[in-house]
Amino acid sequence: MASSLRLSFVLFLSSLFLHAALAEIECESLPKNVCAFSIASSGKRCLLETYTTKDGSLEFLCKTSDVVVEKMADYIETDRCVKACGVDRNAVGISSDALLEPEFASKLCSPACYQKCPNIVDLYFNLAAGEGAYLPDICQATRSNPHRSMLQLLSSGGDGTISLATAPASSPVGFSKSRKIFIGAPAPSPA
Repeated sequence: MASSLRLSFVLFLSSLFLHAALAEIECESLPKNVCAFSIASSGKRCLLETYTTKDGSLEFLCKTSDVVVEKMADYIETDRCVKACGVDRNAVGISSDALLEPEFASKLCSPACYQKCPNIVDLYFNLAAGEGAYLPDICQATRSNPHRSMLQLLSSGGDGTISLATAPASSPVGFSKSRKIFIGAPAPSPA
């Protein structure tokens, strides 16, 4: 009797592991605490959004974005990488704003994050590229001047703009070398 109970228990656990291994990740079914920085089975990034309920309270909802991640799917970011990279699981949406914060850039560019957390690095690499910047250049500047603020580090001079470090001319992505971001104003439209 005891052996049949053990066998039943083992079969039950095996079925749970098999189900978990075969299950697909859908952003809309993820809880708030693992939504941000996850990748659905479709290869699209999950993002946390807010909405107002009928009674006026603010609620969070995990949604599938239109951002496709190449070579990665069915992935929930680890707590180790969230901590090492200095990201926040409660972050709403996807934004490159954090790249201008020196503490964040320092954590993102640290070996613990940059070399061991490809999902987060890929996200911010692409966010930087969308702003005309090249993440390896930002990281190099952060490592060589750790005590200077990112705004001072990337400032182009007194014209109120910040010129992000850009990709070299041979970059396969082909970024413009003169792209600027205006702080406190809408992002410039693509050229």
